Amino acid sequence: MLMLSNTLRNRPVLSLRSGGPIATAVDVVIDPNNLKIIGWWCAAPGHPGDAVLLADDVREVMPTGLAVDDESAISAVADLVRHKEILQIKFTLLGKLVKTKRHKIGKVSDFTYDEGMFIQKIYVTKPLTKVFAAEDTLLIARSQILEVTDTYILVDEADARVTESSSVAAAAIAN
Repeated sequence: MLMLSNTLRNRPVLSLRSGGPIATAVDVVIDPNNLKIIGWWCAAPGHPGDAVLLADDVREVMPTGLAVDDESAISAVADLVRHKEILQIKFTLLGKLVKTKRHKIGKVSDFTYDEGMFIQKIYVTKPLTKVFAAEDTLLIARSQILEVTDTYILVDEADARVTESSSVAAAAIAN
């Protein structure tokens, strides 16, 4: 089942051991090489500075938050040597420019992910100059993405479009 990105941001991190929230998952950490969600940037009272919750440490993504075993699931950036390069990049998908080889399409406004934490589709909002067209949002599948850089996402010709009914259906899935 695909879920929208808003189910990942600003979520409480719930400890199964203490039975309450231990942190807030502020934003996702995405590996730009394979578009996999590897974790979350967290605001945790016991961790000054940047704290990270790895997706491998999450027991379940629930409607009420992210369930983990205990406070040890939250790590300092310096402790995560294996993910050091990805964490230093601080890659953000939302707002990233999307273009084909010939022209700019727009910017990423949302994305969907699956249970394996892989990003499957990105929603691209057209720029204001092209917003008067019939469709104002394009749906780009993972298979159409050719390259991901710090400044843009290169895609095949985007022929998949989101109609109003399919975007409403995707929003219903997220809730």
